[in-house]
Amino acid sequence: MRKLPPLNAVRAFEVAARHVSFTKAAVELSVTHGAVSKQVAILEAWLGTTLFSRSQAQLKLTEAGRVFLAAVTPALDRIAVTAMQLLEQASPTTLRISAPPTFTMRWLIPRISTFQRKRPDVEIKFSTSIAPVNFSENSYDLAIRGADEPLTEVRSIPFMTETIVPVCHPDLLERGRLRAPIDLTQHTLIGYDTEPLTWAGWLAEAGVIDIHANNTLRFEQMYFALQAAAEGLGLVLVPLFLVADDIIAGRLCTPFGLLAARQRRYYANSATTGTVNPLVESFCEWLMQEGLDTEQSINVLAQSMETKA
Repeated sequence: MRKLPPLNAVRAFEVAARHVSFTKAAVELSVTHGAVSKQVAILEAWLGTTLFSRSQAQLKLTEAGRVFLAAVTPALDRIAVTAMQLLEQASPTTLRISAPPTFTMRWLIPRISTFQRKRPDVEIKFSTSIAPVNFSENSYDLAIRGADEPLTEVRSIPFMTETIVPVCHPDLLERGRLRAPIDLTQHTLIGYDTEPLTWAGWLAEAGVIDIHANNTLRFEQMYFALQAAAEGLGLVLVPLFLVADDIIAGRLCTPFGLLAARQRRYYANSATTGTVNPLVESFCEWLMQEGLDTEQSINVLAQSMETKA
């Protein structure tokens, strides 16, 4: 059976001996000068010999200290190198993410470079989907979905609030035929198969019933519906955070402000396997910060919309 000295004391000694300074060792170890001194004293008591000669002017290694340092430093280096090699082998370096197509294109991709700068060692593989989350049948590590409530039977972390409003090209306002929701009878209402809020739902919330739009356009994906609105073909209900830049730039507008706006959350969903995936944890932390930054920007935009209204 090995008879080893206290390893915390060995580590404190090795750092202090390299610097020949308890003060510098305390900085490297993020502890106090007294804590380093105490650990060295513990080691000296265990070894039954003095490792440092102390004076008010200078700290010096004794002969025993020099011999012990010569053995300890390479041993600790080997432990550190081997530990890092094992960590690199055990830690996944690929993160597979599933997210809705328009969300991926208009929100996730423009921001992903900040995560890549933070974790250049990680390869990210994207797939786009709005299908129900199922980790047993799919190969992704993280599934991002918009929902009214957290998903059940998975780890579901909210990271951003989604506010859904009608938007259109500013030309529709300039023509003077879009001052109130009732004016929608003279316009084309654009919809899409993946919409979280229908026009019927929005109109009911806005207190407008029994109206019929001049025309309707329907697409499979939000992206195409949004592009149609950007071309001036009509109005579409979309998440405000996806079009904030277009509104600020004047390419799109919100004709009714936040009237009857519907809110839900975006969730980062991962499997509850009992084993923590460090890449998923790191990406979720990044998502929450980016979501917070986006919400703050949207709040500023929303306040300006309310002021104009």
